[in-house]
This record gives sequence, structure tokens and C-alpha cells, in this order.
Amino acid sequence: MSVLFPKVNKPREWDYRPIYYDEEKEARKEKLARLRQEHTLHRGSFREEHEKNMTELRRKKQSKLVFWIVLLVMLLFVFYYLL
Repeated sequence: MSVLFPKVNKPREWDYRPIYYDEEKEARKEKLARLRQEHTLHRGSFREEHEKNMTELRRKKQSKLVFWIVLLVMLLFVFYYLL
């Protein structure tokens, strides 16, 4: 049967879907691409993030220390003048 009637494949169907420009969707794609690019890893990125966090912690600790020193000095002045 295949000798007399060779199998011929059907042609591929053409499924065309027109694409319309959606401004909001394009803006979302661009924003997502920018965010991904900003958060990509590069050499030393973990260290930079760690150092940034450490400077914030140091600043908080230093501000607490200054507060307690000022409070102590104020209490010393109050006790000095009262006694």
C-alpha cells in the first residue's frame, strides 16, 4: 500500500494571531527588566550588601551610645547641683 500510495504529510496549519501594542504591558516589562538588572549578582555583591547593613548597625549603636552618654552627663550635672 505504501508503494502505490505513499504517505504524504498534511501541510502545517497557519495559526496567525495578530499582536496589538499594549502600552501598560510594555511599561511593566521594562520595569521588570530594570528591577532584574538592578538585582543581578555581580562580583562582590554579597560583600557590598553586608557592609551596607553593617554601617547601618554601627550607626544605630553609635546613636544609642551617644544618647546614654548625654543622659549620664545630664544626671551627673543634676546630682552635682542638687547636692
